[in-house]
Amino acid sequence: MWECDFCAIGARRAPATVVWEDEVNVAFFPLRPAAIGHTLVIPKSHYGDMFDVPEAALSSLMQAATKVGRGLSAALHSDGMNVISSAGEAASQTVFHVHIHLVPRWKGDRFGDIWPPSEPWAGEIKSEIAEMVQRELRSQI
Repeated sequence: MWECDFCAIGARRAPATVVWEDEVNVAFFPLRPAAIGHTLVIPKSHYGDMFDVPEAALSSLMQAATKVGRGLSAALHSDGMNVISSAGEAASQTVFHVHIHLVPRWKGDRFGDIWPPSEPWAGEIKSEIAEMVQRELRSQI
């Protein structure tokens, strides 16, 4: 049976430096960290991205990420933390098992801003997009 690398880590069938785990989630250091303390938090069950995760499992995953993030921040005395979960190839997801990146940040670190500069949206575009999203969300009720 084929299984993804993160499933193997979650099942403890692949090596990883695990910093925390419970029955359903595990947190470990990635092979190529972006910063000191960079940690991934994953559910042990396989889901492709955060939009595939059932509500109860997503709640558990976010609670785990919060717990681990607080621990990282306290241990490393970071000034902030990026909490990132990419969904889909266009969003730079490369491992298709949902994961949350916790990246400790310090004032003046080498990252700088993570968002590119942007122009404000025109008022009519903002209103049109808002209406489209609101309509879609109403249809999901």
